[in-house]
Amino acid sequence: MKKTWKSLTGLGLVVILGATALTACTRTEPAATGKPGGSTPVSSAASGTLGEIKKRDKFVVGVKYDLNLFGLKDPGSGKVEGFDIDIAKAIAKKVLGDENKIELKEVTSKTRIPMLRNGEIDAIIATMTITEDRRKEVDFSDIYFMAGQSFLVKKDSPIQSIADIKKGTKVVTAKGSTSAANIRAQAPESSVLEFENYAEAFTALKAGQGDALTTDNALLYGMAKQDPNFRVTEGTFTEEPYGIAIKKGDEEFVKTVNDTLKELKANGEYDKIYEKWIGSKPKK
Repeated sequence: MKKTWKSLTGLGLVVILGATALTACTRTEPAATGKPGGSTPVSSAASGTLGEIKKRDKFVVGVKYDLNLFGLKDPGSGKVEGFDIDIAKAIAKKVLGDENKIELKEVTSKTRIPMLRNGEIDAIIATMTITEDRRKEVDFSDIYFMAGQSFLVKKDSPIQSIADIKKGTKVVTAKGSTSAANIRAQAPESSVLEFENYAEAFTALKAGQGDALTTDNALLYGMAKQDPNFRVTEGTFTEEPYGIAIKKGDEEFVKTVNDTLKELKANGEYDKIYEKWIGSKPKK
């Protein structure tokens, strides 16, 4: 019996060592090439969101379609482009080895969390500010963009800062955004009008329904670029750290996304994406 037991034990060790060798071979695949990123795709042995992405061979992302510079759909070509889209491509590259294996779905500030929670999308990359209240519903990646809230006004407007938003000032913004809560808190006597998205809010501003539009300055620069009759006021009155929202409790996918962001910053690709859309290099 002792000899038989030793033989079986030896056989078990051979099997285990063989399996370990195969696993090691799997993990030493060469790094993928291409833009953005050029990182090594993650292992196929994944669960949760990561497992679903690998299974369908596609990364389904919730993005904005109405925000110039971050996520804007060209009505002619139907193509959606922007800062957030390039970040999504980098994650697809990391997970699937191909930046084009993404499916973009339009979200608004109001619809994005419900769409994530019911499984319509794998992640939200849509200028979403990290807040403690939102952390109760979703998990966030590390900060991928730091913005601050400001105002878009007509070029001849007397409004220069939050100090000029007084009783009777009409401020337009998007439903469900932190911008609406912030302006009510810091200028409680103002009149806040909320629209379904920022495109509608901008249309309302141009039609004279508001005196100012408020959201993050990064988004306002995109609007001002679309219409030179408007300007962005100097300075900000909040800090708005953008994070990628992921289904609550999915630590594996949060780590994958954070690893991607770290690689982008380490290899210089993040700076290229930032300069491409914002027009300057990020502040260190």
